[in-house]
Amino acid sequence: MGARTTALSALIACRKQGAWADGVLKEYIARDRLDRRDAALASRLCYGVLQNRILLDYYIQQFLTGSMKKLQPVVLDILRLGMYQILFLDKVPASAAVNEAVEQGKKYANRSASGLINGVLRHAVREKDSVQLPEELSVRFSHPQPLIDLLADSVGAEALEPLLESHNSIPGTIIQVNTLVSSEEEVLHALTASGAEVKKHPWLDHAYLISGFGNLEKMDLFRDGAFYVQDPAARLAVLAADLKPGMQVLDSCSAPGGKSFAAALAMENRGRIISCDIHPHKILLLEKGAERLHISIMEPTLQDASEFVPQWEEEFDVVIADVPCSGLGVIRKKPDIRYKDLSGLERLPDVQKRILWNVCKYVKRGGILLYSTCTILKRENEEVIAAFLKEHPGFRLEPFACPAPAASGENGMVTLLPSVQSTDGFFICKLRRVQ
Repeated sequence: MGARTTALSALIACRKQGAWADGVLKEYIARDRLDRRDAALASRLCYGVLQNRILLDYYIQQFLTGSMKKLQPVVLDILRLGMYQILFLDKVPASAAVNEAVEQGKKYANRSASGLINGVLRHAVREKDSVQLPEELSVRFSHPQPLIDLLADSVGAEALEPLLESHNSIPGTIIQVNTLVSSEEEVLHALTASGAEVKKHPWLDHAYLISGFGNLEKMDLFRDGAFYVQDPAARLAVLAADLKPGMQVLDSCSAPGGKSFAAALAMENRGRIISCDIHPHKILLLEKGAERLHISIMEPTLQDASEFVPQWEEEFDVVIADVPCSGLGVIRKKPDIRYKDLSGLERLPDVQKRILWNVCKYVKRGGILLYSTCTILKRENEEVIAAFLKEHPGFRLEPFACPAPAASGENGMVTLLPSVQSTDGFFICKLRRVQ
């Protein structure tokens, strides 16, 4: 299998099965035994098509005689893949993109379809220098209009276009050094020796941007627990809590465990962290992650965060509530989120409130309740907090230090944007229980 075939297989799975691209790509790259270079190309092709799907369809229609609605779904997948290579990738020869697409048409559709694919893509090759970007934001940045309207309500008109553009960028991989296991110098030396390019993160301690590494999970350094992957925004949420060694901490919606890991490092692996999730298989992931990172104070626990546990009442110095959310802050990492049905998102604030209203009971007097989401929608963030404070006068907003550029936690809340801070879109709120 080549990179283009793997990418096409992933796109077909996303369309047919509703699979998430990140998961299916990982599976298919392993299945097809791609080397580092082909794995990178397959990922770029699949993500590139998903990031630009509406725009690619716009261009395909310009070069197609007849209606796109009459095309077989797999033929449209192949055309999108070929069009992306022709219009967006300078280092891929157009002839290779066209020839491979024609062969895919023969294999996955029929000879008639392969002829159509050949004609459309060769037309695109001839005319690509005269192609004009459409004015409509929905088409230019490949975001369905209802999603654009939703985002605009939260970030405003001025910030909207930079945000949409950032969603189509390629996010870097950020690692956090596990200071329980290794020094930064040792990790940097080993990564560099493996051929990876490593740059210090501009504003976050113990964090590095790495590239050219292939499969991280196959590195001895990773298996030995010397580092873990985490977006700076998620770690900032833990830093806001100002954790100290010896504290009692509850991470109420913990999986996949990044905040619990960051908390354990901040606490120097001293104290206690109960890390909860409602899915048994995710508890296993938490256990394996803690073992790999040599963290002994984590207690992965099967528990629904919306259900009250009497013995936990007023037991914790810090309660972290990283609640289920729409995930619209991570579109650049999960481009397929933008095409999902938005209708169910309206119920999320009720879920978030049930969790927050419950877990706040576990905070000691004088303790901290840390609320966070990986979305930028105000109805899941500021509006939830406003409702909480109205019904819980015993809590107040607590200022916190925020090293991210153009961001401040002075009023106890901050929203991070990929277009501004180069992080996931993320909301952090720090509350102190005063009575």
